[in-house]
Amino acid sequence: MAETAAAHPSPASSGTLALTFDDGPHPDSTPELIDALTAAGHRATFFLCGAQAERHPELVRALDRAGMAIANHTWSHPSLPGLSPSAVRDEIHSTNRVLAELTGRPPVLFRPPYGATSPEIGRIAADAGLTETLWDVDPRDWDGTEPAEIVAVLTTARPGDTVLLHDHGNRNTVTALPAVLAALTVRGLRSAVLPQR
Repeated sequence: MAETAAAHPSPASSGTLALTFDDGPHPDSTPELIDALTAAGHRATFFLCGAQAERHPELVRALDRAGMAIANHTWSHPSLPGLSPSAVRDEIHSTNRVLAELTGRPPVLFRPPYGATSPEIGRIAADAGLTETLWDVDPRDWDGTEPAEIVAVLTTARPGDTVLLHDHGNRNTVTALPAVLAALTVRGLRSAVLPQR
C-alpha cells in the first residue's frame, strides 16, 4: 500500500478528481461513505474484494444503486507478484464473477492490492476485460492517519488526481470524508467515478 502509483485512467473533466475506496464492502464503513458522498453530490469508485462482496451482497447493491462505480480488487487481497499466473487469474476472475452477478454487469477496472503489479499481471487483467488503475494521492488512511491529516492531504489534491482511500471499517476515513467533500466543493472540485473504459 505504501507504493506511490500513477493512475490510469484519470477523471475526464478538469473540474473533477476521483476518490477511490479499496478493500470493501464493509458494514462498519460502506453505508456511511455512501451517505456522505450522496449528501454532498459526489460519486466515487469502489474497488471491492470478491470475498467481501460475497459476504455483504446488500452493500454491493447499495453502492450500485447510489451510482458509485464498482471495480475489481481481487478476491482475497494478496500481493499478486508472489502468486502463480493461474492463481492471479483465479483472484481476478472469481471477483469479476461475483460482482457481475450482484450488479448485472462485469467490472471494467482493476486495482492490484498494494499497487503491486507487473506486466504479466497487467496482461492477465486485460485478458479479463479490465483496465489496471492505480493512484496519484495516498493519505495513508490504511495506516491509522488521523482524520484531520486525511483532510489536510486531500484538500491539496488537484483536478485529474486519483485518490486512494479505504473502505475496511476504518473510522478515521469515515470521519474525515464529509470535511474532505466540503473542502473539495469550496474549491469547485467534484469527485466523479473513474471512466469505465
